[in-house]
Amino acid sequence: MLEKITGTFSGIIKTLSGKSKITEKNIEETVEQIKMALLEADVNLRVVRRFVNSTIEEAKGEKVLKAVDPGQQFVKIIHDKIVAMLGDKKTDLALKGPDTQSVILLLGLQGAGKTTAAHKLAAKLKKEGRKPLLVACDLVRPAAVEQLCVLGQKIEVPVYKDDEAVEKAAGNASPKLAVRVAKGGLDYAKRNGLDTVIIDTAGRLQIDGDMMEELVAVKKELNPVETILVADSMTGQNAVEIAKSFDEQLGLSGVILTKFDSDARGGAALSLKSITDKPILYIGTGEKTEDFEQFHPDRIAGRILGMGDVVSLVEKAQETVDQEAALKMQKKMMRNEFTLQDMLEQFEQVEKMGSMRQIIDMMPGLAGQISEEQLGASKDGIKHQKAIIQAMTYKERLNHLIIGPSRRKRIAKGSGTSVQEVNKLIKQFEKTKLTMKKLTRNRGSQARMMNQMLQGMGGAGGMGGMPDLGGMKLPGGFGGFKF
Repeated sequence: MLEKITGTFSGIIKTLSGKSKITEKNIEETVEQIKMALLEADVNLRVVRRFVNSTIEEAKGEKVLKAVDPGQQFVKIIHDKIVAMLGDKKTDLALKGPDTQSVILLLGLQGAGKTTAAHKLAAKLKKEGRKPLLVACDLVRPAAVEQLCVLGQKIEVPVYKDDEAVEKAAGNASPKLAVRVAKGGLDYAKRNGLDTVIIDTAGRLQIDGDMMEELVAVKKELNPVETILVADSMTGQNAVEIAKSFDEQLGLSGVILTKFDSDARGGAALSLKSITDKPILYIGTGEKTEDFEQFHPDRIAGRILGMGDVVSLVEKAQETVDQEAALKMQKKMMRNEFTLQDMLEQFEQVEKMGSMRQIIDMMPGLAGQISEEQLGASKDGIKHQKAIIQAMTYKERLNHLIIGPSRRKRIAKGSGTSVQEVNKLIKQFEKTKLTMKKLTRNRGSQARMMNQMLQGMGGAGGMGGMPDLGGMKLPGGFGGFKF
């Protein structure tokens, strides 16, 4: 996610942070580097110019040049400017109370991921206590209705469809039939006490009159509280132009950016708000239903600058980790009863949080610093270590001390690895177990870790005092991997 631009910005920020003196020449050189990074990221030229001019103007003032820590002050200006580019603050959906229906109209070109975004949004709103209904209003794309039904069933959210309308439309745009399905969905929601109606509409490979006519008719009939464009973030400035066209004819309230996890540049995210004045509401960060995040400009700015996103990491952990199981695990650590079976379960918990790339990008000091080659090696390492533990008997996982030479040979053969790799895992496990035991009994170490987390969130240390996590070793609960 945003690897290319993050890598560039991380280097710039690292250089700036160590400077005890900032000159006008330093500022101009740094801003020129940032300018090139933004242009390479496919950010709109007008946005880049505005960013450059305002940054230079503010950075050359007494606030930076005469500051006690000018390097950190300059970094804060860059951070705040990027947050402003992204939209300043998160924007919530303008939903009505649970006693009435809130209609959300999803628009976009074919292939942008509307249907997938619709089911992810429904799942998220359901988790937040809403009662959503998905309405299959895409009568053009073959199997669109069937796809929405399958996805709805997966998250246990009802889907309203009209098979007769699909048959009559025969893959062609039809404002009359689309309105019929949309109205039918709204009536169904009222009868069944469903408070949030999400309309999945038809798209095209490009914007055309037929598609717009259909969407205008549906919007006029439903009067939605949100009219949201679903756009592919990997298309960069093209996504911005598409947003402008839809907004001119339909009046958008916000944007969902899909495939954000595959976007190495970030041009769409960095240009959209400035050009269209429409907020980014959510981002799709993977293929799974739960890979769908509310867009927080300040957190994304932190990721772009290589500062990580500790808040999102903690939230993700809270969503995926069983709190009762975590408490039980903590007690086992304190009693020095942590086993290889527990380590295997920890691997599986981490995998639920998302890809290793996503987790690393949220860690202060690591975002943009881990190459794909290193990441690949880490993935292979996890895969091998899981295979080794899974090749053990349950008894061996609970007591690694019984794993002698003959057992190690059998485990190596069963896992498709070598005896040396089995030995290495057991050694690493013993070291991790010892570290975890010390940590759980040492309140001072726990306090230092919490202080680092607060600094990473811009708390106690503000924008400064970021912990140096280069060559960071992940906590024992992550298997003790070192990058």
